[in-house]
Amino acid sequence: MAATAQLEMRLAIFRNESSSHEIDSGGAPVRSTLPKSGSDNSTRWLATLLVSFVAILIWSGYAPADRFIWILEASPAAIYAAVLLALYPRVRLTMLVYGLIWLHAAVLLVGAHWTYAEVPIFDWLQDEYGLARNYYDRVGHVFQGLVPAMIAREVFIRADVVRGPVWLYSMVCCVVLAISAFYELAEWWIAVASGSAADAFLATQGDVWDTQWDMFLALSGAAVVQPLLGPWHDRQLVALGRQHQAVT
Repeated sequence: MAATAQLEMRLAIFRNESSSHEIDSGGAPVRSTLPKSGSDNSTRWLATLLVSFVAILIWSGYAPADRFIWILEASPAAIYAAVLLALYPRVRLTMLVYGLIWLHAAVLLVGAHWTYAEVPIFDWLQDEYGLARNYYDRVGHVFQGLVPAMIAREVFIRADVVRGPVWLYSMVCCVVLAISAFYELAEWWIAVASGSAADAFLATQGDVWDTQWDMFLALSGAAVVQPLLGPWHDRQLVALGRQHQAVT
């Protein structure tokens, strides 16, 4: 009960709405009427996400355009799944974050199957509208920003790492930019180690500013997703806290 009340107060501070909460005689915030999340329903959704992820993984790994590139591109999705399975049920995230992780994994696996520079529908868009390149890799880097941003946001709020909305927003953006920069360094190291075999993995498509674009798009994804999904995320965090309190 106290942990849930503390979480509600913390989220109220992040939303700058602490003055709107009623306070009881003991100084603790009165529970709001935010909806509860059913654990059974959440478990069914998680099972659906897991089964569909495995199906997409199998499809992605069947006759990919380049097996070496597939291994490189699909690895982050497999790591996502392994970490989440290892942590569950000791650490449960919000359904919003689980859904975003699933979506990011799907984006990664689609790119892994065809390579990011040759995803068919984006090839069609390139030909139809005379675009300079296949832009699927740009989509991938937006997701590389917005999904880790929501994961970092959840960790920071639940662990009480930072206080106040400005610090939360700024630190999440910093984490995402650090992840994106490290990924670019990893691409460089892999390219040096494997030579021309990693050309499709880099997917620069002749753009000398590709690395800078990748980091900018990841940062943009993090900057936009926080105000866009933040209120929804806050409600799910409170509901998850209540669910945990009811179990314990």
